[in-house]
Amino acid sequence: MPLFIGLDIGTSGAKAIICDGEGTIIASALAEYPISSPQPLWSEQHPADWWRGAQEAIRTVVSHVDPAQIRGIGLTGQMHGAVFLDDANQVIRPALLWNDQRTAAECIEITQKVGAERLLAIAGNPALTGFQAPKILWVRNHEPANYARIAHIVLPKDYIRFMLSDVYAADVADGAGTLLMDISARDYSPEILTALGIPRAWLPRLYEGPQVTGELSVRAAAQLGIPAGIPIIAGGGDNAAAAIGTGIVTRGVVNSSIGTSGVIFAHSDSIALDPKGRLHTFCHSVPGAWHMMAVTLSAGGSFAWFRNLLRQMGNPALSYDDLVAVAAPTPIGAEGLVFLPYLNGERTPHLDPLARGGFIGLTSRHTVGHMARAVLEGVTYSLRDGLSIMHELGVPTTDIRATGGGGKSAFWRQLQADIYSAPVSTLAAEEGPAYGAALLAGVGTGHFRDITDAVQRCVRVATTVEPNSSAAAQHDRAYAIYRQLYGHLATDMHALATL
Repeated sequence: MPLFIGLDIGTSGAKAIICDGEGTIIASALAEYPISSPQPLWSEQHPADWWRGAQEAIRTVVSHVDPAQIRGIGLTGQMHGAVFLDDANQVIRPALLWNDQRTAAECIEITQKVGAERLLAIAGNPALTGFQAPKILWVRNHEPANYARIAHIVLPKDYIRFMLSDVYAADVADGAGTLLMDISARDYSPEILTALGIPRAWLPRLYEGPQVTGELSVRAAAQLGIPAGIPIIAGGGDNAAAAIGTGIVTRGVVNSSIGTSGVIFAHSDSIALDPKGRLHTFCHSVPGAWHMMAVTLSAGGSFAWFRNLLRQMGNPALSYDDLVAVAAPTPIGAEGLVFLPYLNGERTPHLDPLARGGFIGLTSRHTVGHMARAVLEGVTYSLRDGLSIMHELGVPTTDIRATGGGGKSAFWRQLQADIYSAPVSTLAAEEGPAYGAALLAGVGTGHFRDITDAVQRCVRVATTVEPNSSAAAQHDRAYAIYRQLYGHLATDMHALATL
């Protein structure tokens, strides 16, 4: 039976899976790598670490199969990052990541040069610090020597594409997150590129998600232990690929993904824009389709931060399950304790890189269990912000599918169902973006007729939890308080950022 590799260049590590032609996952592997914050608001990684991680993860999964049966490799990864390369294809500086917040001034510059309304109409989004375009201008404004060396700019997974195939290419779903595309034309915007002074020649060619962008080179094949010539498929950004793997390819089906960041993702057959720019609108990995996306920058990242703090206090073996175990018995609303998950600024709904996180309402009664519950609730309230905006815009959300850490935890799944007041399902295959990338490889190499065929044959609901009406009502009251806190505290958050 044919086999397909899905490779996800994530924020915390490179994940590879192999699935067969029926979508059954045969092997999975994760190779972790570090993230760096050399200054406040900065977030960087070395692309060489991605490549080392990718090689390790692929070699591990390939050891479980006959490499001769591998028919395609699909790529996905963290969105919005910027990798700068010179004319010798060498990386110029560490990559600036999606959660890097240093580019507030460049976002103002972009808005002034393109125009706020025009930018939203063309790119589907306002200028936000996480996107690639302001990162390019930041390097121009602050590192002119590095800027002068630029010959190529790629997204994180597309650096790995180059290392696999010696080809510079990108897909339209990930490319839409650069802020350099006309999402209606599904191509780069000459108007935006001209306004910002960014040469088109620096940018990779764009493809639809299932298209073949190149073949595995002899050099890379030798490093990975698999045959040369295997087709490399365009794939998609992590959220679009995860949507393929969770069946978010029709209206009404929504993904609630909680990884380092949190995302509410909805499919759209036409371009739908939030006039206030609180939701992202991007091209989908489904050809000719788009999607709307609400983003919480520190979702699982907030829970990881809290766990790591406690580990530093003398419990190095503390696990997420340990924290859930002490959170679960505490009352809904954590006895008046609210957590704001703005540890790296926030996107939806505030679009504020200077937003700050915090616990509000602490008393001497509160325990670690209360604080753990408040973190889980605060992250989920933040995702509900995005779901609420979709409802305002008339986007149906009849089938919510939970993925990531929030989908693996039974307690967090129930919490989502109660806070969203909707059934929440999980899927038989829980490998996230890498699984979607593998399915796209199956489509691109002709094993599946199209993406709909792949989803119908491979994506299966495993469990569904229903909301508890009493718990939902209690969360409604707590959420109403949560929604007010940012407005009350924003001015002070911004003042704190100047200290």
